[in-house]
Amino acid sequence: MQLPRIQSLPRFPLVNNQDRASTTWSKSCAFLVHCLYAVLILISLFFAHLSSVNAEETKGNPYLAQLISQAVQLQLADEREWHLLLHYRPNLLGGYTSEADDPQFFLSPLGRNDSYAELEGTIRSLFSSEPVGSSKQPAQCSFIARYHWLKDRLAIDETKLPVISCERFDLWINELNAESITLIFASAYLDNPASMFGHTFLRVDQKGQTEQTRILAYTINYAAEVPPNEGVLYPLKGIFGGFKGYFSTPPYYLKVQEYRDIENRDIWEYRLRFSEHQVRRLLEHAWELGNAYFDYFFFKENCSYHILSLLEYADPTLHLTDQFHVWTVPADTVRLVAAQPGLVTETMYRPSRRTVIQRKRERLLGQEHRLFVDITEHVESMKDEALGKLSIQRQAFILDVASDYLRYRSETDKSHAAVYKERNRAVLTARSAIRIPSVEIKIDPFSKQPDLGHSTSRASVGAGWHNNDTFEELSIRAGYHDLLDPEIGHTQDAQVEIGSISLRHYNRADQTRIERATLVNILSLSPMDALSHGPSWKFNVGMNTIRFGSCQLCSNGVLNGGIGASVESYWLKREVYFAFAETEANYSRAYGERHRVGGGGTAGMLADMTEDWRLMATGTYLKYALGEKSDDIRWFVGSRYTLTQNSALRLEYNHRDRDNDVMFSVQAFF
Repeated sequence: MQLPRIQSLPRFPLVNNQDRASTTWSKSCAFLVHCLYAVLILISLFFAHLSSVNAEETKGNPYLAQLISQAVQLQLADEREWHLLLHYRPNLLGGYTSEADDPQFFLSPLGRNDSYAELEGTIRSLFSSEPVGSSKQPAQCSFIARYHWLKDRLAIDETKLPVISCERFDLWINELNAESITLIFASAYLDNPASMFGHTFLRVDQKGQTEQTRILAYTINYAAEVPPNEGVLYPLKGIFGGFKGYFSTPPYYLKVQEYRDIENRDIWEYRLRFSEHQVRRLLEHAWELGNAYFDYFFFKENCSYHILSLLEYADPTLHLTDQFHVWTVPADTVRLVAAQPGLVTETMYRPSRRTVIQRKRERLLGQEHRLFVDITEHVESMKDEALGKLSIQRQAFILDVASDYLRYRSETDKSHAAVYKERNRAVLTARSAIRIPSVEIKIDPFSKQPDLGHSTSRASVGAGWHNNDTFEELSIRAGYHDLLDPEIGHTQDAQVEIGSISLRHYNRADQTRIERATLVNILSLSPMDALSHGPSWKFNVGMNTIRFGSCQLCSNGVLNGGIGASVESYWLKREVYFAFAETEANYSRAYGERHRVGGGGTAGMLADMTEDWRLMATGTYLKYALGEKSDDIRWFVGSRYTLTQNSALRLEYNHRDRDNDVMFSVQAFF
C-alpha cells in the first residue's frame, strides 16, 4: 500500500497573519494524522506478518497446534497459577497487566498485557532451542516453572520436544539442596530510610542442616539496585519506582553479618510448612525471576511484596499479595503469614550483637560492671586484685563480655578499629589461660516478635476540652507506630508516623476542621551507655492548629528537626530520658509575615509503668528570630493503656502558648 504524501513544514517562523497561521495549523494537523496513520499501518503489518509466521509454524507442527488448541479449550490463560507465574494483576478498567517490567520476561510481544498471547508464545517457545529471556537459555530452562506447569496441565509428550539439558539450573538446584523454606524478618533500622520498616527475605534450608550449619544456607532476597551517589534523588526514586528490583541468592551468613552484626538488627526466623513439591515450585519460579527486573516501589512493590508472590506460587491456596493494595509493610506481611493456619511450624530468634552484649552486661553484678568497663578501656586492669578475687567462672564471664564488646567496637568504629583489636587480643590471651568453657545463656529480645505487634494503620475516636469549648475528634493514620503505641513487636524507642489526619468538631464554635495532619514524623531514641554512643534524632513535616494573636483556630504548617541524646534507667520499670536541640519553621496566616523560623529545645521522659501502661511527658521552648518574632512554650503529658493487641485507650494533655487541650480517645489498629 502506498502511503499518502506528507507535505513538508515551512522552515521559517510564521508571520502574524491569520490566513497563513490557519494554513500552517492545518498542515501541522495533517502531518500528525499522517504520522499516526503510518504508525498504525506499520503495527498492523508487523502483527499480520507475525500471525502469518505463527500460522505457518503451527501448520507445520500438528502437535504444537494441538497443544495450543487444548490450552485454549482448558482456558489455562485464566487460571490463577498462570497469573501467579506471570505476576498479572487486574486493571481498574478490565484486563490484566503484569507487574514484571523486564521485556525479556515475556515470550510474546503482547505478553505483559495479554495472558492468552503469552500462553501461546510460551508453548511455541518450548519447541525451540533458541536462547530467550535475560539468562539467554532455551525456554525449557529459562522459564522452567512455566514449562513444568504446562507439562503437567497439558500432559505434554517430552519426546515431541527438542531434547535440552538445563545444566545451569541443575547445578543451582543441587547446590541449594533444599529441604524447607524459612521466612526471615530483620527488624527496623531507622538510620537507613529503605530499612525503617524492616526487611523480609527467604532462607533455603538444606537437607541434613543443623542449627550450627544453618548460617551457611542460601537465601532468596529481593532488593533495589541502587547506583552509587544518588543523593537527594534516592528517596524520590525509591518512592516512585525509579530503581530496578532484582532477586538474588546470597549466603545467609552475609545477610546476618549485614543486619545483625553491623546494623544491630534483631532477626526473626519463621519456618514454613511446605511440602517437597511446594519447595521445588518456589525454587523453580525464583529461578525464572533471577534475571528479570521489576520497578521497585518503596511503599508497595518492595522486598516483602515480591517475596509473598513466591510463597503464593509455592502454595496457590495462599492469597497474600491480594491483601496489600496501597502499601506493603514488612511487619504486616509477617503477621499475615503467621496468621495462615498451620503455615508456620517454628519461630526462632537471632539476637543482634548489641542485644547479646547488653543482655550479658545485665548479668554483671556491682563491682563486676566496673571491672568490665576498666578492662575495655585499659587492658592492664585485668591485673586488678579485685578481678583475681572473683571465682574462675565469674572471671571468665567478665572477659567473655569484654571480648564481645571490643570485637563489636572494632567492627563499628573504623577510626579506632586497630586500638580495639589490640585490646581484644590481650583479653583473649588472658581468657585462654582460664581453661573452662564459656557459659551459654539465653538471650531475650528487648522487642518481641513482629507478628505479636499491632497492625500498621490506626483509627481513633475521641472527645475532650479545648480552652472554653468541647470537641469530638476522628483520626486516621496510614502507618506505622508512635512512642505511645503498644511497643510489643516494634522497634524499641522508635517512632515512624506517615500519612495521618485528624478531623475535629468544636461544639461551641460549631466548626469542623482539620485539626492536625502529618506527612512524616520520625523520632529515634538511642539511649547512650558504655556500649552505644549514637545520637537521638527527630524529623517532622505536617500541620497543626494554633491560637495566635487574634486568630483562635488557625492552620499552621510545621517543618521541624532536631538532634539530641537519651539515657535509660530502671528505677520504676524502665524509663528513657531525652533532650533535643531543634529548629522549626512555621507558615500560617496568623503571623504578620506569614512565617517564622527559630530554634530551641525539647526535654522529656518515656516511662513504662506496667506491661500495658506507658506514660510520656515533654516540655519544649522555641524562640523564633526570623519572620514573626515570637516564642513558644509547650507541654505535653500522655498516657496509653493497652486493651488488646490491636486496641488501646489514651488520655492526653497539650499546652501551647495560651492553648490548653485535653482529650480521651479509643484507638483501633487495622
